Amino acid sequence: MSMFEAFALALIQGLTEFLPVSSSAHLILPSEILGWQDQGLAFDVAVHVGTLLAVVGYFRKEVTQLLGAFFRSIFKGERSSDATLAWMIALATIPACLFGLFMKDIIEVYLRSAWVIAVTCIVFGLLLWWVDVKAKCEFDEYKTTPKMALWIGIAQALAMIPGTSRSGATMTMALYLGYTREAAARFSFLMSIPIIVLAGSYLGLGLVKSDVPVMWAPIMTGVLVSFISAYACIHWFLKLVTKMGMKPFVIYRVALGLGLAAFLATQ
Repeated sequence: MSMFEAFALALIQGLTEFLPVSSSAHLILPSEILGWQDQGLAFDVAVHVGTLLAVVGYFRKEVTQLLGAFFRSIFKGERSSDATLAWMIALATIPACLFGLFMKDIIEVYLRSAWVIAVTCIVFGLLLWWVDVKAKCEFDEYKTTPKMALWIGIAQALAMIPGTSRSGATMTMALYLGYTREAAARFSFLMSIPIIVLAGSYLGLGLVKSDVPVMWAPIMTGVLVSFISAYACIHWFLKLVTKMGMKPFVIYRVALGLGLAAFLATQ
């Protein structure tokens, strides 16, 4: 991997991980269209670390409060709104863990293709548009019930299909359930933390078992660039989504899907 490829892929990961546009789709496309080699396990771990540091760093106050309340609810039996939200985030993580455990290999073999990405970009983009238009925008994330958490968790699990977008799927479901746009985004970002930790740990375990040499310059570039771009992305998305809604991202998704389909049809 060249330094340019490392920079470009880390930038793509950071900018798309938390936007409703699918980071996995954008990371697959360079290899499909430009012929770039797969970035490798070590680089996957690096960009996961970078985006994790970004979301934890941006929500450091909330993360500290939620973790403290979570453990106090276990060891001291204290009940609070923060503890409830922390448990709802944990509950919402379960479907993706189960789906990943049983479906990961099937997805890798049969669904990791540019045509799948083109279709899912369009279909889930239009679904996001429909839900955003109909959204009641009544609740914040602290009103999350176990039933709501499970539905959002199921949406997160389905987002393992390339092109769907984890943040896009979870925000779509949250908006459908009545969250405000900002609350849907915040809940999506907070629930990304345990899933990124789990995914990064899984990849890290594979890296430890691998005997492939690690090229540290691209790896450190991946961590730094994905961290900076993801942090900036979270900040500006939260500011823009309350003013503009999801329409710009819907337009981008549909355009990306149509453009990719047109490109593939000519090959």
